[in-house]
Amino acid sequence: MLTGRVNAPDIKTQYGWLNTDRSWSIKDFKGKIVLLDFWTFGCINCQHILPDLKRLEEEYADTLVVIGVHSAKFDAEKRSETIAQAIRKFGIEHPVVNDADYRVWEQYGVRAWPTVTLIDPHGKVIGQHAGEGVYDTVKPYIEQLKDTFQDELNREPVKFHVEKPVDSTLLFPSKLVGDSEGNLYLSDSGHNRILKLSREGQVLEVIGNGKEGFGNGSYTEASFYEPQGLALQDNTLYIADTKNNAIRKADLERKEVSTVAGTGELDYYFDEDQIGEPVNPNSPWDLLVLGDSMYIANAGNHQVLRMDVGTEKVYRFAGNGREALADGSLQEAAFNQPSGLANNGHVLYVADAEASAIRTVNTRSGMVLTPLGRGLFDFGDVDGHVDDALLQHCMGVEVIDSDVYIADTYNGKVKILDMETQRVRTLTEGLSEPNDLLFLNGQLWVTSTNSHQLFKVDLSTGEKQEVQVKLPEREA
Repeated sequence: MLTGRVNAPDIKTQYGWLNTDRSWSIKDFKGKIVLLDFWTFGCINCQHILPDLKRLEEEYADTLVVIGVHSAKFDAEKRSETIAQAIRKFGIEHPVVNDADYRVWEQYGVRAWPTVTLIDPHGKVIGQHAGEGVYDTVKPYIEQLKDTFQDELNREPVKFHVEKPVDSTLLFPSKLVGDSEGNLYLSDSGHNRILKLSREGQVLEVIGNGKEGFGNGSYTEASFYEPQGLALQDNTLYIADTKNNAIRKADLERKEVSTVAGTGELDYYFDEDQIGEPVNPNSPWDLLVLGDSMYIANAGNHQVLRMDVGTEKVYRFAGNGREALADGSLQEAAFNQPSGLANNGHVLYVADAEASAIRTVNTRSGMVLTPLGRGLFDFGDVDGHVDDALLQHCMGVEVIDSDVYIADTYNGKVKILDMETQRVRTLTEGLSEPNDLLFLNGQLWVTSTNSHQLFKVDLSTGEKQEVQVKLPEREA
């Protein structure tokens, strides 16, 4: 017989609720099994458990209520409007309370993201679980609670008002790559497709049917799940199919999509695990082809992977898999959710998002260094010398000569790190979670993800000009 002993603290805060048209308390869910999900939207591990939560919600729709408790890490994550965007982006269908001051977090004794807390139908805490693997961990306890409280359960599903998706040409656009003719490929992530654009913004081709899925075939048959990074080599477009944990490729001549690596499942490897053996990607976020290798920002396991373009086998390259800011050799170094890649010759530049850092990986010497950034909880919005400068969850990077252009995502800015003077300055601001940068046709192209826009930025003045993306009439 499974019952709790401690009354669950209430879940009200002064910052209000999202994805619902009212406030809620634990008492409102008497007779229900309640699962609290303590999360912060930039955390990849928090994103990883969302499919588990959705699966539990669907299987126990009559008895289980899931409530998100958003206890933000970064300052930008504390704002209700940015949390609402994340809710839309991730397709969350349960209410979320904004716990910006950590009041609920502290009352429940939470110590890490993500953490779930299970509460019985009498409003008493059963226990907590930190980390991933939520479905397999929680399901047996839900079954036991259903058995224990079978005569007291309220089996009437609770109806929540859920945010409707945005209706726009682009939906959470993310990564970019340019071709030799001056056109662009853009990951229209929220629409689960890739767009080929002219420099004027006209859509020339659409890759993917727009449905969430993991299907190969022609452009109109293929499906993706929130694609991000892109890389071009000859007539092949490689695609980081992020939520499918896969690398896909589009044959630009045959107009067909196939899967290069990944099974759809999350794969983990740490320290000495699987060195020299093929591995599967884990939330791949960006791609970069350099010679006969393609490098993968493997955000989900805090590493940079390398794919042999000839064999299309993926191997570990840099990072021990632990989430930390550690320099050193390829196997000693540690990253923090790498999300963007660029290069200057044989040196990779990595936007290391959770540490708000820019890292370098020398592909010849095998050394990882940190030209900008201090650690997981050192972030802000400060220009100046690299010893003083601070970023906030940077996700994109581009290199032009000795300048490193940075999508300073949570600050809504593009910043420039001058590697010669070791100083950081702001080029432009007023963007909404910029995700990527691309130098093409003499201008800097920037995705403003949460405003569903694409901009061109003048490198001299920082002036922004929106590129109006125009679908053919049959696609509009």
